[in-house]
Amino acid sequence: MQAYVIPLVIRGRVIDEQDGTFTGRRDGLVFRGPAVHRHLAELVEQSSSRLSDLYRLSFDEILDFLAELGSRLAPDQNPYLRQALELSIRTSGLTEPTLRNCYETLGHFFDRDIVRESVENTIGIANLERWVERPVEGGGRVAVRAFGARAVHVIAGNVPGIAALTIVRNAVTRSDAIVKTPSNDPLTAVAIARTMVDMAPDHPLTRHLSVAYWKGGDGEIEDRLYQPQNIEKIVAWGGLSSISHIVKYLQPGIDLITLDPKLSSTIIGRAAFANEATMRSVAARLALDIGVFNQEACLNARVVYAECGTDEPGLTLADRFGAMVYDAIRALPHHLSTPSRVVGEDLAAELHALRINSAWHKVYGGDTEGGVIVSLIDEPVDFASLLANRVANIVPIDDPSVAVRAVTAYTQTIGIYPESLKTDLRDELALHGAQRLVSLGTAAEPILGAPQDSIEAMRRMCKWIVDESRTVDELRMLRPSPYSHRSAS
Repeated sequence: MQAYVIPLVIRGRVIDEQDGTFTGRRDGLVFRGPAVHRHLAELVEQSSSRLSDLYRLSFDEILDFLAELGSRLAPDQNPYLRQALELSIRTSGLTEPTLRNCYETLGHFFDRDIVRESVENTIGIANLERWVERPVEGGGRVAVRAFGARAVHVIAGNVPGIAALTIVRNAVTRSDAIVKTPSNDPLTAVAIARTMVDMAPDHPLTRHLSVAYWKGGDGEIEDRLYQPQNIEKIVAWGGLSSISHIVKYLQPGIDLITLDPKLSSTIIGRAAFANEATMRSVAARLALDIGVFNQEACLNARVVYAECGTDEPGLTLADRFGAMVYDAIRALPHHLSTPSRVVGEDLAAELHALRINSAWHKVYGGDTEGGVIVSLIDEPVDFASLLANRVANIVPIDDPSVAVRAVTAYTQTIGIYPESLKTDLRDELALHGAQRLVSLGTAAEPILGAPQDSIEAMRRMCKWIVDESRTVDELRMLRPSPYSHRSAS
C-alpha cells in the first residue's frame, strides 16, 4: 500500500513531518503528513492588522507576482505539480489525458490580463487600491474601500483549477488564506504554494498563504480554528453534509460563503431540428457540455430538454438526435474527455432496468464510453441526479415552458440553443432559480470575471469598510421635520 507525503505549507515554510496518517478515497491510498493540530498556533494569523504588508503592494505588483507564478506551473518543469498530477491520476474522477490537460493549462488562471479583467468586473480595482469617495444626498460624502480578510477555504477536488482559482482570489483581495485541501486532490494547492515558496519565500503573498490537509470534521482542529478571533470568513465548496457541519461553527464575526454542488441542464429550441446538418452541429456542441471534465463538474449538462415535439415525428427526431449526441460524446478529443474508468453501480443498475423493462425510454450506450437516454415522454428519468460518466437524458418537449418549470434553486448552468431563445427565457429562468446561462457548447469555459453560483464570491471575500463624513449643519436629525407643524396643531 503506497503512501504519499502531503506537506504542510505555512506562510512560506514547508513542513514535511510524517506524524499524521490519513486514508485516501480510493485505490488503497494512504497519506502521511504533519499532524495539523500541532501547528495550529502557527497556522492562524492572530490579527487582521498583520495584513498591512499586503497594502504596501500595488495591484500591478500583485499581477506581476501572479504572472511569474503562472509561468512556473508547467508540470513538465515543476516537480511539485508532477507529483500532484501523479497522485490525482489515482484519486480523481478524471482520467489521465483529461487531467494532464487540466494541469498543463493551470497557468491560465494566473494570466495577467485575465486576472485584471476578472477583478475589474467583480470587485473593481479602484475599490481595492484606495478609498473610493462619492457625495451623498443632503450633503457630506462617503468613502468605501475593500479590505482583505482572514479566511479558511475548504476547497473541492473535482478539478485542479479550483486550487489555482482560490490562490488567485486570495492574492488579489489581499487576504490571508488557510486552504484545506480535499482527499481527492490533496496536492495541487500544496504544489502551487511550494512553488511560491521557492520563488519568493518572504513575499507578502507567500507569507499570507497556508495549505493544509486534515480529515474534515476533525474537532481537535476545527473547534479551535473556526473562532472569530482566528478567522473572519469561511469559503466552502461542498455538499450538504460538509456545509451542515461547518454551519455549526457560525457565530457573529464569521461569514460563510458557500459554493455548493449544483446540477446543470440544457434547453434546445425547435431551430436545432431544422435539418440534418444543424442537428449534427448542435449534437457536437451538446456533447461538449455533457462530456468535458468527464461530467465531473457542476456545470456539466445532465438533463437535456429538446423542443422537437412529443408526437410521433417529434419522438423520431429525439431518437435520431440522441444517437447523434452519443456518437459526438464518443468522438470528443481525449484531452477534454475520455471513457470513464467505471460506471457507478447505482447508475449501471438503473440503465440496465431501463433497457429490459421500459417502453418509454431508449438507451444508447451506457457503459464506460458514456451514454444517452432518450425519454419518449416529456419527463426526465427519475434517477436524473445519478447521471454521470458522460451519460445524459434527452427529454422531448412541445414548448420551452416545460423546461423552465423544471428549473430550481439547485440548477446552476443551462446551455441554450439558439441564442435568441436564451434571450427570450433568461428572465423567467432566473426567477425559477437558474444561476448561469450559456451558449450551447461553452458550459465548461466559465468567464472568470462573472458571478458564481448567483453570488459575487470575490466581493464577498472582502470586508467593505465605510468612511462617512458630514459637517454639523448637514446633520438631518437637527433639521425640523416638514411634518412637525402638523403634530403641533
